[in-house]
Amino acid sequence: MAIRNAFYAQSGGVTSVINASACGVIETARRHRDQIGNVYAGRNGIVGALTEDLIDTAQESDQAIADLRHTPGGAFGSCRYKLKGLEENRAQYERLIEVFKAHDIGFFFYNGGGDSADTCLKVSQLSEKMGYPLCAIHIPKTVDNDLPITDNCPGFGSVAKYIAVSTREASFDVASMAATSTKIFVIEVMGRHAGWIAAAGGLAADQKRDIPLVILFPEIPFDQAKFLAAVDEKVKHYGYCSIVVSEGVKQAGGKFLADAGLKDAFGHTQLGGVAPVVVSIVKNELGYRCHWAVADYLQRAARHIASRTDAEQAYALGKTAVELALAGRNAVMPTIVRSSDSPYRWEIGHADLSDVANVEKKMPREFISSDGLGITDACRAYLLPLIEGEDYPPYKDGLPDYVVLKNASVPKKLTSQFAV
Repeated sequence: MAIRNAFYAQSGGVTSVINASACGVIETARRHRDQIGNVYAGRNGIVGALTEDLIDTAQESDQAIADLRHTPGGAFGSCRYKLKGLEENRAQYERLIEVFKAHDIGFFFYNGGGDSADTCLKVSQLSEKMGYPLCAIHIPKTVDNDLPITDNCPGFGSVAKYIAVSTREASFDVASMAATSTKIFVIEVMGRHAGWIAAAGGLAADQKRDIPLVILFPEIPFDQAKFLAAVDEKVKHYGYCSIVVSEGVKQAGGKFLADAGLKDAFGHTQLGGVAPVVVSIVKNELGYRCHWAVADYLQRAARHIASRTDAEQAYALGKTAVELALAGRNAVMPTIVRSSDSPYRWEIGHADLSDVANVEKKMPREFISSDGLGITDACRAYLLPLIEGEDYPPYKDGLPDYVVLKNASVPKKLTSQFAV
């Protein structure tokens, strides 16, 4: 087999463990120098491939690459840029192949969520049509946990841990103040169509800590009367109530509760701001004093409290992606296969991208309590292993000691430019 180079890119909203997948890819590729030459990373994701703005990871020491495993964010830059359909904008895909040819890239590793899986599949299909040998492997990543087939997605376990911990800690705080001050705490979490992250807030309560919680899921239409009755009952019984609300909660008619009429780079409704909407409803209808917070980037960047399970799985999927490519697999995604909840056991499998792209996995109804405002024991059994274990980064001067890469550019070989 001729030695060819590899391209790796990060896409979409980053996570606290996406760099662990990058570490898995690069370290594994370095152990197979007889088959893979250089690993080039796209600066700012797929945009870097289109503009021929490549990063030479060979310029990084083994230690710097190893340090990626505990560093949050996207070390090479990410992007929200979705390639259009092959026939709609064939020039984009032909440009990718042109860049790959110029740099002798035979392996394409794309680390992202659902839109990235779709892009990876399309790149694979076009390379075949154009007669250019390219092995395209998608590496799953999304805090939303909404990719199909895989038991869970790297990035989710750490977000779930952060939200469970934050909800528990904030609940202890509001419980202290409820007698004379705040009685309601609302935390807004990510999740456009799937309530996995919101569900994690339910882990804040357990048999030892009877915390009054109300959870609002995207899968359950918002019923204001039912919601208010539940909140009021909990305040009267416990003296306070904590509310976890997903940004994607919808009204009965299907409109997002926080829809401000804006769109993001993928054409999706721009969300955010549902917490103050919920607070306004509670204040106006029940008169309780409320505080609210939006977890926002904090939930997906919190490497200091990442789940060990999550970090290990993120690395394993990056490693397996390279192994699948070297085994000749194409247009596939490595997956996590759960064999047992307790004790938790998992292994790595793989799925065809044609079965992954543009498929969204939502919370199963059996994971949501009958009243639609909490989680079930089955959901708890699913979630708990994913937040297990601590994987603290090294600290220096009281702060996490995260690596910053050189990100040296690869000299360009093409004279043509491409606008994105």
